[in-house]
Amino acid sequence: MFAPLSSYELGILLLSCKVAIFCLIFNIVPAIFVGWILARKEFWGKSFLETLIFLPLVLPPVVPGYLLLQIFGNRGFIGSYLSKFGFELAFNWKGAVLASMVMGFPLLVQSIRLAIELVDQKLELAAKSLGASSLGTFLTITLPLASSGILIGAILCFCRSLGEFGATITFVGNVEGETRTLPLAMYSLMQQPDMDHALQRLVLISLTVAFFALWFSQWFSRYQKKKRG
Repeated sequence: MFAPLSSYELGILLLSCKVAIFCLIFNIVPAIFVGWILARKEFWGKSFLETLIFLPLVLPPVVPGYLLLQIFGNRGFIGSYLSKFGFELAFNWKGAVLASMVMGFPLLVQSIRLAIELVDQKLELAAKSLGASSLGTFLTITLPLASSGILIGAILCFCRSLGEFGATITFVGNVEGETRTLPLAMYSLMQQPDMDHALQRLVLISLTVAFFALWFSQWFSRYQKKKRG
């Protein structure tokens, strides 16, 4: 159980982390922008936008995966156009990143939105009254004060990507060495007889990575609170 990782297990872990990291990189800036809009702005259609953003949280994951396949698949509306330039998303790791982005984006936005809502707007108004621009106020006041919530959201998005199954297997399949992330590898082992030991090792790997990621987010949140007094 505690033997060093095999090359197969290491490959699965590295692929899962690669997908999760790229998912977070591509999601973080749009999520901060959307979270700020939802926290600070009131406009017509806001409820519709909120519903659209958080819809993947309540849908069966197969539904977003199917929609991604219809849109970005090789015969999809956008995918067929991209394939002409040699860029394909279906059935490769880049598609797994896209599926993870769709499923993790709502968690990231919600955490960032709540973090920004907790920032005292009087501090932002004070900065603007001293001559700071809106962008400068956001970068020097809002963003630093909301950093702990942003980090927690980022870790939740990262962990959600590591555990993404339904949308991924529907959109990009279960291709060994290409799209077979940790949950898909565990699913594959469950379909084979006498693979309990290998399955338990992957479960342990998943638990370990998720535990330490969440532990770090909680520790950092407490550290930020102490730092602010």
